[in-house]
Amino acid sequence: MQTPASMVMGIVFAPLGLVLVFMAAITPQWREGQTQLVGVAGAEPRLLLRTDGLWESCLQVAHSELKQCWPVEGAYQSDPQVRLAQGLVLSSLFLCGAGIMLASVGVRCWTDLPLRSVAVAGGLLVVLSGLLSLTALGVYTHNLGILGMEQTPPHRPHHRLPQLTLHPAGSLYFGWVGGCVQVLGGMALLLSFKIRPRCPSFTACSQLKNKQDTEVYDVSC
Repeated sequence: MQTPASMVMGIVFAPLGLVLVFMAAITPQWREGQTQLVGVAGAEPRLLLRTDGLWESCLQVAHSELKQCWPVEGAYQSDPQVRLAQGLVLSSLFLCGAGIMLASVGVRCWTDLPLRSVAVAGGLLVVLSGLLSLTALGVYTHNLGILGMEQTPPHRPHHRLPQLTLHPAGSLYFGWVGGCVQVLGGMALLLSFKIRPRCPSFTACSQLKNKQDTEVYDVSC
C-alpha cells in the first residue's frame, strides 16, 4: 500500500522542526544589543555587541575577532521568564523526539498497513511540542527588553550599566520557524487518521484475490 501523503509530510516536517528548535536552543542569539565602550583619553570609542541565549551569553567588539562567551549567570539566569522558556524548550524537544519515534513506528513504510493509531499518537506529541516551543518563544519575545534587568537604587547612579539597545536575534527566528514546522508536521500526522484506503466492494476484492491465485495454462494441440 502506498503511504498517505499526509504521513510522509508529517514524518518529514517533524524532524525538521526538531532540528530548528534544537539549533535555536543551543545558540546564544535569542536577543542582541549594542553599546559604546568609552576608552581612555584620545582613543576612539568602540562598539560592543552583546548576545544572549537560553544557556549562553557572548560579548564581542565590533569589527574585530575579540569575542568571549560564558554560561548565563546572575539576574538573567535567575529571571523567572528565562527559566520558564528553558523548561518549555526542553519539554518541547523531549516530546518531539518521542513523537517522531512513535510516528516512525506507526507509518511503517515497509508493510502494507500502517499503524494509524500509533502515528496519530506521535502526531499529537509533535503538535504539543510545537505549541510548547511557540509558547517559550512568545514569553521570551514579549519580555525581551526586561529579562535580567535589575533595578538600580536611585542613590547609586554610578553603578548603572551602559544602555543596551536590545532586539530579537537570529536564533529567535529559527525557533519560530521550527515551532510552526512542528505544528504542521503533527497536524499532518493527525490528518492521516481520516485517510484510509477503501475497496469498492467486498465482492470486487474477493474476485481480485481469486484472480491473483488462479493459474492459467496455455495448451497447444
